[in-house]
Amino acid sequence: METFGSFYRVGLPALIGLSLLLSACATSQSVREHAHSSGQISSLGSFGQLDYENNSTRQTAGVESGVGLFAKTVLVDPVIRPASTLKALYGLVIKSTGGFVERTVIEQIRMPSLEKNPLPPIGYLQPMNLESWENELDRMTSTTRTSGNIRFLIDGEEYFTRLTEVIAESEVSIDIRTYIYDNDDVALELANLLRQKSETVEIKILVDGLADLFATRLDSSSMPDDVILPSSISDYLTYESTIDYRKQSNPWFTGDHAKITIVDGRRAFLGGMNIGREYRYDWHDLMMELDGPVVARLQYEFDMSWAKAGMFGDLGWLVTAMKGYPHDESGTGIPIRILTTSIHDSELYRAQVAAIRRAQNRIFIENAYFSDDKILFELARARRRGVDVRVILSAENDSGILNLSNQKAINTMLQNGIRVYSYPGMTHVKAAIYDGWACLGSANFDKLSLQINQEINLGFSDPETVEQLMQKVFYRDLALASELHRQMPLGARHHLAELVADELF
Repeated sequence: METFGSFYRVGLPALIGLSLLLSACATSQSVREHAHSSGQISSLGSFGQLDYENNSTRQTAGVESGVGLFAKTVLVDPVIRPASTLKALYGLVIKSTGGFVERTVIEQIRMPSLEKNPLPPIGYLQPMNLESWENELDRMTSTTRTSGNIRFLIDGEEYFTRLTEVIAESEVSIDIRTYIYDNDDVALELANLLRQKSETVEIKILVDGLADLFATRLDSSSMPDDVILPSSISDYLTYESTIDYRKQSNPWFTGDHAKITIVDGRRAFLGGMNIGREYRYDWHDLMMELDGPVVARLQYEFDMSWAKAGMFGDLGWLVTAMKGYPHDESGTGIPIRILTTSIHDSELYRAQVAAIRRAQNRIFIENAYFSDDKILFELARARRRGVDVRVILSAENDSGILNLSNQKAINTMLQNGIRVYSYPGMTHVKAAIYDGWACLGSANFDKLSLQINQEINLGFSDPETVEQLMQKVFYRDLALASELHRQMPLGARHHLAELVADELF
């Protein structure tokens, strides 16, 4: 589901075509008409004229959503979001052109030159100086650290159970910023709770427009056949409720891939999980529960995105940005740094490349999508200076193209002494540890996450918290995964997939 961002490079004609073709794409597997006729509609409640899912309503909702997104992106954005639209175009042109040149140099010159040298043993040197590293990050990213407490929530059982508890206890506000709010049984269950809470609590939900267009048209294969769904989850959430729901537009097919939920301005959840069945039941994933001053900064990030998605567009964003956020750092917790990616500033990318270059002892990475050549090259360099580099990838992820591209990357890693592990099933975890500095959140190791889309990760070097991440995620997943020792046979489709992944993902 995450790779719906790949459609961002198709172009405006494709968006129109896909919108019109949605009526032909809905399959009988997604139809719940038999359940509707059997009287099970009561599980959704009674909502008058609200449509429920069947062939025609789902097709109609898809076409309406696609046409609406197209009109908003082409006709509305240039008027109310002129700066964002121009920035997106400029960023895409510069990064696509510059990225192609850089990848060519790496593939044709730098990587072959690196691989001529013999592979040294792992040195297990003294880790990098973390105080010096944090000071360098201050200068490199123009960010400062705040503080807070982090609790790791592993997999959907832990996360959705805790999220539901916190939402049920909310008293003032619930702000959800997610790439995908799906239209399935898990999303519906949460929607019912949110509708109920909206009677006493202010609720805002912000989703990415293009991701919503594609993701809510497809169902998890594990979803029971007798589930009855509304034709539009956004209509269901807002019908006869006070929930405020906004879809972000996608100027030049840029997107917002961040996942943040903030409750009562005091507690936040951040990580890789969207709201949907895959994240609750099907995939291995990671979220963080946060409290302390860091929540105020995350609230500020939400407020700016919310304002930009509103009727005042860039002006609303500017007014909100100028207000700033409360600088109350009196709370307890560990030092935490918020790192973001946007079309104009890839501070998250720059920070992780610099961390790889600085690491002296170990680099552990877990990510499903691995198509960035610079990251791959820097990891190879790190291993060849004696760093213990290990990468955990999914045995099978949700993108056939990225599966093939990953296999080519795996061969390059093995060629350069990087230890590669195949996690059984789908791991959607997006985490890395560079010596004693951790960086995790919503970002993949691909072009979209590192250079194009909106992303939010957290960075921290508190020894106890980093060790918790090692114990709860990396050591556990390394034990579950199978280490790969032999290079995979590659064909023309692998090279084509890598080219597509480099350019579109």
